Amino acid sequence: MTSGSDVMERPAVPTGTPPATPPRRWLMPLLLFVGWVLSVAWRMWLSRHIALPIAHTDEDSYLNTARALAGGPGGFSSENDLLRRVGYPMLISPAFLGDRDFTDSYRLVQLINAMVNSALLPLAYLLGRRVLRLPRASALLAVVVAATLPATAFYAGVAMIDTVMAPLVVAWLLAVHRWIERPGPLAAATVGLLVGAFHLLHSRGLVIVAVHAGLVLLLFVRRRITAVAVLAALLPVLAMALVNEAGIHVLGDKVYLLGSTPGGGTVAAVASAQGVVRVAAAVTTQLWYLVVITFGLAGVAWAAAVRELWRPRHGDAIRWTMGVALVVTVGVAGGASVILAGITGKPLDAIYGRYVQMLAPFWLLVGLGVLLTAERRVVLRRAAVAVGLLVAGGALVAVRLAYVASRGHSLRYGGFGAPDLMALTGGWREMRPVVGSLLGIGACVLLVAAVRVPRLRLPVLGALVVVNLVTMQVIDQRLVRPMAASTAPTPRVADVGVRPGERVWASTGVHYILRFNLSHQVTWTDVRWFREQPPAAAQVVFTRWAPGQPDDWDGAKYGFVRLGGNAQQHWAAWRRI
Repeated sequence: MTSGSDVMERPAVPTGTPPATPPRRWLMPLLLFVGWVLSVAWRMWLSRHIALPIAHTDEDSYLNTARALAGGPGGFSSENDLLRRVGYPMLISPAFLGDRDFTDSYRLVQLINAMVNSALLPLAYLLGRRVLRLPRASALLAVVVAATLPATAFYAGVAMIDTVMAPLVVAWLLAVHRWIERPGPLAAATVGLLVGAFHLLHSRGLVIVAVHAGLVLLLFVRRRITAVAVLAALLPVLAMALVNEAGIHVLGDKVYLLGSTPGGGTVAAVASAQGVVRVAAAVTTQLWYLVVITFGLAGVAWAAAVRELWRPRHGDAIRWTMGVALVVTVGVAGGASVILAGITGKPLDAIYGRYVQMLAPFWLLVGLGVLLTAERRVVLRRAAVAVGLLVAGGALVAVRLAYVASRGHSLRYGGFGAPDLMALTGGWREMRPVVGSLLGIGACVLLVAAVRVPRLRLPVLGALVVVNLVTMQVIDQRLVRPMAASTAPTPRVADVGVRPGERVWASTGVHYILRFNLSHQVTWTDVRWFREQPPAAAQVVFTRWAPGQPDDWDGAKYGFVRLGGNAQQHWAAWRRI
């Protein structure tokens, strides 16, 4: 890495030594293209068992909105007016063009996800070469490590915005580095466009918009950019905000919102000393998590970045880029913790690493850059900081969990909170912070020891790739497949005789996951809900089927005949006579 004092001076080529034969210019683009294709294929292979959504209600919201944008029927969204975004539904809406079965559209969504998510590979290579100055071979293997990181690859198989965020982070920080290095309106507009994309995609983009505004102001005050560049950097953000509003206007009332707008609950959650401590503990947990899942490399990278901010030595471009990345990391972790603390209708999470996962590939690459290019004593100091963060973070997380348990409460711990941490620590039912810290410390020490031996550098990077592949396979076996099997209603809606064009309603007595996945298969209409008596307009209804139980729904008294269903899953389809 070329930032700060972590740069090792490259030895001069002795006089008289013939220059090395330049590599063929087409070879690296070809390798990156082949890598991208293989990355897409691997992600599609991982998603082969997911034929219906498993991440409710986020997936349902995005899919319903995408279908409405493509001209089809709408549906519900769990978003609220304040944080509503249409960028990701716009991206996947082509999958819903034409008349096709939902599972086919869902496969196209997964393909779009895989293609965009795999763009991390060439983008990370540019980061490794242009910013971190890694040798070609090391850069290529390092980006494969980043591209196979479970924090990034996991979301490609589901209709979640997170599949786009990691490559967008790398693209944005690459653009920031280029802008600082060579200021100009075009570079400013590129950065602004990428920041606007964050805003269009997800509410966490608000943090990035705020950091971007601060960066533009600082650069202007310090006379590093002109007023024209200020406009070039800010106008694309405004344009993307207008695109979002235009998309919402186009949707009209086809998509109805079920989410509550953040208000007094959010303020009350942080308006006391206890609330501040609670949020600080959640932020600490997320940052500790980033260090663990990057094998300690995020801690190495943070130490190097802070050192560069404190005593810059090797260029403003690196300094400003690392500063922006640090602020965004803390800001996203803090913003997510505050918003989640304000949701009082459900238990707090033991960990919810989803929002910071998008930063993991970037910090992993920066950490690898330090290990591969810095002097031995510098590497040891940075690694010592990473170990300290793992020890302190793991201890704080353990204390937090023990304290909550001693008060007779429990923190929610779900599969989408940190699936990679679950797989790496074996913590499928409970969070294991001590194991996580030991794992991070061990991996960091092994990496530091291995990279000091030049002939071991490429093999150890290859080993990290294998660890990522195995981790994803474990996640697939232990988490994804069971979730896919338990959330897929059988038989299919078409197989019980529900015909296209029929007006379909669903009872709230059907478990919401099965109700949503049944509704997705009805591609020709928006499936609305009812409690006991179906509306007069309903021709087909999905209801609870629980023989012998008091809440078993009897459609005969409402003039319906049962078509079929699954008594074990407690649902049935009925048609009005």
